[in-house]
Amino acid sequence: MMQDKNIPYKIYLEENEMPDKWYNMRADMKNKPAPLLNPETHEPMTFDDLRPVFCDELVKQELNDTDAYIEIPEEIRNFYKMYRPSPLVRAYCLEEKLQTPAKIYYKFEGNNTSGSHKLNSAIAQAYYAKKQGLKGVTTETGAGQWGTALSMACSYFDLDCQVYMVKVSYEQKPFRREVMRTYGASVTPSPSTTTNVGRKILEQHPGTTGSLGCAISEAVEAASSQEGYRYVLGSVLNQVMLHQSIIGLETKAALDKYGIVPDMIIGCAGGGSNLGGLIAPFMGEKLRGERDYEFVAVEPASCPSFTRGKFAYDFCDTGMVCPLAKMYTLGSGFIPSANHAGGLRYHGMSTTLSQLYHDKLMRAVSVEQTSVFEAAEQFARVEGILPAPESSHAIRVAIDEALKCKETGEEKTIVFGLTGTGYFDMFAYEKFHNGEMTDYIPTEEDLQAGFNGLPTI
Repeated sequence: MMQDKNIPYKIYLEENEMPDKWYNMRADMKNKPAPLLNPETHEPMTFDDLRPVFCDELVKQELNDTDAYIEIPEEIRNFYKMYRPSPLVRAYCLEEKLQTPAKIYYKFEGNNTSGSHKLNSAIAQAYYAKKQGLKGVTTETGAGQWGTALSMACSYFDLDCQVYMVKVSYEQKPFRREVMRTYGASVTPSPSTTTNVGRKILEQHPGTTGSLGCAISEAVEAASSQEGYRYVLGSVLNQVMLHQSIIGLETKAALDKYGIVPDMIIGCAGGGSNLGGLIAPFMGEKLRGERDYEFVAVEPASCPSFTRGKFAYDFCDTGMVCPLAKMYTLGSGFIPSANHAGGLRYHGMSTTLSQLYHDKLMRAVSVEQTSVFEAAEQFARVEGILPAPESSHAIRVAIDEALKCKETGEEKTIVFGLTGTGYFDMFAYEKFHNGEMTDYIPTEEDLQAGFNGLPTI
């Protein structure tokens, strides 16, 4: 396939073209996400309820569903300039390999040491913690991308960083753990014996490989028990969707530069940070009735929150100490199979994305992990980037959609998010290459066990 002489392989924005405001999708939503509820009283959580756990400014962002644009502080914009704007890449080689009339673009977020988009929110949350005069923050991490990003951000602002890492990832990804420690973070496998909730989970589930829900419970307890600390989260929350909108804003600006209008935008979905950030300004246009797009959320078949979950209030964590959120959920007690590779391990989904999905403003598909790694390998061989397992879910569906175009002759323009690199995921790639990877799909009985634990509201 010949390169379109008008469209370069990589579209870069100039430094002065970088967005100076984040975009808040909730401002344009007719049906706002349901509020977080106090787990004891079932009353909506207020600023005063949330501030003992989160930084004050982040609580304001979490509760803000009226301001469409929120200014990015200069200190954060200056940090962004070290690795942003990130490139929007035309996948000419993949198009040629597939022999598809589709035009495929990907927004590459792996050009920083954390290896992912997570740094976009990590630096913002660390900035607000430092501005508030805190000593440090606690968090959880699944595959390790968020923990790595937060450790970098905390190092930059001289904050203590305590990370609870899902045990199976802690064991499978020692090098990701060591990057966190290089940046000064302490890393504890979760569930652990260092917290009350961790000990309780181990007692109830001996030998468990852990989950994000477990790690969240421990991180929240750790923050609550130390003066001058707050808890920060790398996905799911409204504030994170806000910070990650930098991805979509840059993507749209790059496309607009060449008059390109996408038909379909695809993102992997675990808790929602990458997907929400990528689609944000495009969804805004759809919500305002200005333009229509097809949005596709891609999740693992082993942790299918959207496609098999229930839209209900649920605990955000396994230890049931966090607020209740109305979201698509598998139940806070759901723990993905240890065979599940990479992140996307969370039992629920962002309340914002959940409402958009419930209102049929986007669709979702689930994919099995061997097919995900087949797509990852195919992409690596033709595009020269080793993709992370998470974003390889989006690659899988982008390839599938491009092949449909080959059958129909449709010339769709497809955009997907490449959230990061897979260099710390070689244990999973090794299992795939050795034929040891299997496609675990939870049974109805497995899911029902999680649904049985949903609170009655």
